[in-house]
Amino acid sequence: MGNIIKIEGTKVTINDCETVVVVPEIAINEAGYIKTHSRQESGNAKHAFHALAQMVYFQFQDGELEIIEIDSPLTISDGSERSELHDGLVLYRDLAGGLHVLAHARQNIKKLLEAAYRYCTRWVRLDI
Repeated sequence: MGNIIKIEGTKVTINDCETVVVVPEIAINEAGYIKTHSRQESGNAKHAFHALAQMVYFQFQDGELEIIEIDSPLTISDGSERSELHDGLVLYRDLAGGLHVLAHARQNIKKLLEAAYRYCTRWVRLDI
């Protein structure tokens, strides 16, 4: 297993992330800005990203998703890489398997989740 992934902001510190998908607002139009972090080996990680994006998107559609609103930039680090997020949202799966979303205020959550789901789906399909 890789390093622990941390998400830090002014009012939030999360130290138990297994898989993280960082979706800045620009990703609605340009998916290449989406960043991913995982504790798994890279070969298996893209399937974990796809499962995370799919489950979060479906829970959102079904009205079952709790979104934690944030009002400050976030830093996502995994020991070797560091991402900054000033707008948009972060999807993550904790070490216990729980799914979570942190989103900046006044974002189009539906569009951001769709962008993450499309990006991760295409990434997995490239290997099929």
